[in-house]
This record gives sequence, structure tokens and C-alpha cells, in this order.
Amino acid sequence: MARQAITTDTIAKPVGPFSPAVRAGDTLYLSGQVAQDPATGQLISGDVAAQTERIFRNIEAVLHAAKSSLEHVIKVTVYLTDMKDYAAMNEVYGRQFKAPHPARTTVAAAALPLGAMVELEVIAR
Repeated sequence: MARQAITTDTIAKPVGPFSPAVRAGDTLYLSGQVAQDPATGQLISGDVAAQTERIFRNIEAVLHAAKSSLEHVIKVTVYLTDMKDYAAMNEVYGRQFKAPHPARTTVAAAALPLGAMVELEVIAR
């Protein structure tokens, strides 16, 4: 099955050799997003809630470039550097989706790119 890279100028350029998203058949795989400011490429300042909000705006931009939306997300993986931030992340997360909610896994990570507190990756159809 061929891979089709999805790119957009509305998010910061990736910090490594990867595509923001790849479509394979009917499935769209988004690379993990941290809270990079699209204009500067720098991690935004703020707490985990602010970072989670920025990440969702970045995810929406990638989904839009793929002619998709949050409504088509079927799986989310959340990486947190501190599980004490779970409730704050979850509060922002909960506003992003309507029922039925996507499947989700939350993982504690020792560190994330650019010193981020949270990273999200999604799979959509």
C-alpha cells in the first residue's frame, strides 16, 4: 500500500525526518505533535493545559490539510512527562471530541521533544 505524505505550512516544520501525517489507504496517521508555535517553531510558554490547547490547534491544521477533522479521529495516544498533569490535560482533551469518543492511551514519558510537557498523536479515518 502506498504512503501519501500530508504536509502543511500552517504548523511548524518537523524537528526530524518525518511527515506531519501519512495516509495509507483510508487511514490517516499523524505524527506526535508538541505545542510548537507555527510562526516560530518554538515550544509555547504555559502550563500543560495551554500546551494541550496548542497541540489540538496543530492537529486540526494537519487534519484540515488531509481534508479531515477531529470528528474522524479514532485513536489518540497522549504522552505526559508528569502524570500529575493528567487532570489538566484531560480537561482540555474532553472539550475536543463528542461522543463516541476516540479510543485513547496515556503514557508517562521521561522526556519529550523541545522540553514539552505533553505530546499527542492521532489516527483518523
